[in-house]
Amino acid sequence: MDALTLKTSKLSLGLFGGSFDPVHLGHLLVTQAAREELSLYRIFFIPTAQSPFKPSTPPIPASERLRLLRLALAGETRTEIDTQELDRGGVSYTVDTLRHYSSLFPNSALYYLIGADHAAQLSKWREADELARLAEFIVIPRPGGGAPDLPPPFRGRTLTGFSMAVSSSQIRARIRSGQRINHLVPAAVAEAIGNNRLYL
Repeated sequence: MDALTLKTSKLSLGLFGGSFDPVHLGHLLVTQAAREELSLYRIFFIPTAQSPFKPSTPPIPASERLRLLRLALAGETRTEIDTQELDRGGVSYTVDTLRHYSSLFPNSALYYLIGADHAAQLSKWREADELARLAEFIVIPRPGGGAPDLPPPFRGRTLTGFSMAVSSSQIRARIRSGQRINHLVPAAVAEAIGNNRLYL
C-alpha cells in the first residue's frame, strides 16, 4: 500500500510508546496479541526521548535503543519504528504524538497500548480530554492482575493474550548483577547488549 492510499484508507493502527530500555520479548508478545485481537493493519513502536514519569532515570542513548529495536523487529513486515519523539527531544508527551498520527491518518482508528500500571493515571496525563478523543487505549495486563478500569472519558479494552512477567528494569538489574538474559530478549538483542557492554 503506497503512502497516499495509507493516508486516505480507514485502517486500524496500533501505537506502542515506551522507553524500550531495552526492548524485550514481553514487548513483542504484546504487539502480537494486539495485532491479532484488534486486527491491526500496522503497529508502530514509538521510543520516548524522556518519559515524564521517569525524570530521574534517563534511558541509555537513543542510538543504542534504536539499534536494539531494529534488531528485535528485523523481518516484521507489519511493524515500524517511529522516531518522532526522539527527533523532538526533551520530555515526550503522548498527546503530541497522537495529534501527529491523527493528522497523518485522519480516516484511521488509533489504538494506543498502555501498561496496566499506567491505566488508572490517564486522567493526569497532559491534555487528558484530547488524549481520550484521539485514540482508544488498549491495556496490557500484568500476569495475575485483573483488568483495570479506564478513567472517564477514556475508552478502550484489555488485551487477553500473552502477558509476560518481565520488565526492562528487571533485565537491566540482571545485567548489572551478571545474570543471563537469554529467553527474556531476542537473541540478537542479547548479543548486541553483551558485545557493547550496555547497562553495566
